[in-house]
Amino acid sequence: MQEVCQQFSRVTPCVPMAMPLVLIVDVYKENKMRRNHQLGLCLGAVLALQGHVSIAHAALSAEEIARLGNDLTCFGAIKAGNADGSIPEFTGKWSGVPDGIEFKGTGHHPQNPYANEQPLFVITAQNMSQYADRLSEGQKALFKQYPQTFKMPVYPSHRDFTYTQGVCDATLENARIAKLVTDGEGIEGRAGGVFFPIPKRAEEIRMNATMGGRYAWTEDYVSDNAYVLKDGKINWGRVHSRNMSPGNEPGKVIYTKDLPVSSYYSNLTMLPQRDKGEVNTGVTYWDYVAKPIQSWRYDPGTRRVRQSPGYGYDMAFPGTGGSITVDEVRVFNGSGQRYKWDIVGKQELYVPANNYKIHSKDLKYADMLTPNHINPDLMRYELRRVWIIRATLKEGFRHLYAKRDLYIDEDSWFPVLADNYDNRGELWRTSMLNTIHLPDLQGWQAGVGLYHDLNAGSYLAFNLINEQRKGYILNQPDITAGDFGPEAARRRGQ
Repeated sequence: MQEVCQQFSRVTPCVPMAMPLVLIVDVYKENKMRRNHQLGLCLGAVLALQGHVSIAHAALSAEEIARLGNDLTCFGAIKAGNADGSIPEFTGKWSGVPDGIEFKGTGHHPQNPYANEQPLFVITAQNMSQYADRLSEGQKALFKQYPQTFKMPVYPSHRDFTYTQGVCDATLENARIAKLVTDGEGIEGRAGGVFFPIPKRAEEIRMNATMGGRYAWTEDYVSDNAYVLKDGKINWGRVHSRNMSPGNEPGKVIYTKDLPVSSYYSNLTMLPQRDKGEVNTGVTYWDYVAKPIQSWRYDPGTRRVRQSPGYGYDMAFPGTGGSITVDEVRVFNGSGQRYKWDIVGKQELYVPANNYKIHSKDLKYADMLTPNHINPDLMRYELRRVWIIRATLKEGFRHLYAKRDLYIDEDSWFPVLADNYDNRGELWRTSMLNTIHLPDLQGWQAGVGLYHDLNAGSYLAFNLINEQRKGYILNQPDITAGDFGPEAARRRGQ
């Protein structure tokens, strides 16, 4: 064990395998900046030597696999509607441009195929009780905290969009071959699809929701972040994001064993002014423990690039005023090794869905960013089936959030809601993500995220594109692996 840990011991010594794991944490307290990174690596080595790296893979039966494309969609959602018809049967009639839309090419703001629809009803604090069994705890808390202003307009549910045949093919193969490794922190399978269309474990659902199997091959966009304080004052951030998930290159058949990189990211800070020119870039792999995320930061003040050890988890995400953690972007992302994961179940809930309006170029931020929460008239909620998984902080680990409930839409496999609890067990922050289906992607895109701090009475409107000249530029070949990493950060920052 000591030999395995030597490479991690320059800052903090490793410990013998016989020492209780809880004591490993204490060893690392001497160096706070590196502790989390070193701990994850060393614990991974401990578990590897003790023979607990792989999670037993409950292979799907031929009968289960045969359900895909029959009573289940090709990516695992239930095709049928619900008993009263308020959730319709899946049609999947559009993977590209929907009817009635003139697609102008990538980089334009999204167009709304449901622009003429009106809400079926509106949930308010006054009538919330009759809909309580279809609301998350976070939504109930927002009604309680802002009874005069928070409301939820509920629209007809639509299940008209699907993934491409390439995603379906990759998903079908993954139903046969995909497996979790490294105690659920790594994955083996075919990139470009859903890994576990018929999940048996919470970790499988989490990997479906967070690993880049269905994201864009490349993304390039400038977005605004508005941190709205309790008094209505707004602190602004602006980021130019360039991302790549190489396993999702259209037309390619790629397996995780042949391509160790899951995704690349590069974020150039444009606002606030004090951080202008800062670049954060990194590489994510298919196994968060065996190959932890590598991240670098370019500091425009010193014009130097430094590695960011242990990047992720509950570090503050740049340009958000500390209002969200790194692993809250897109509701949840990155390693889940600090938590124990459980399936709560699948439930019918009112969640953000098909909300093209909130991304419209015709909206001005002044009309969107009302005190306490975003202008509720701009939201669109639909009744949908969601998986609910729960993360409970493991003994000996630390994070701002002691418990997290994630709500994952069965049709897109995107996390759309999250409730985050503090160490006292009190609901602290609740978040929601607006996802939209885009023709240039032929899949779902993570759009505007809304993160509410119930203690501070503030919220973050994240990833706004309304007043930007362009929308999301997707699946273009002009982004390469050479655009990421320390040298690329230096070039971009200057």
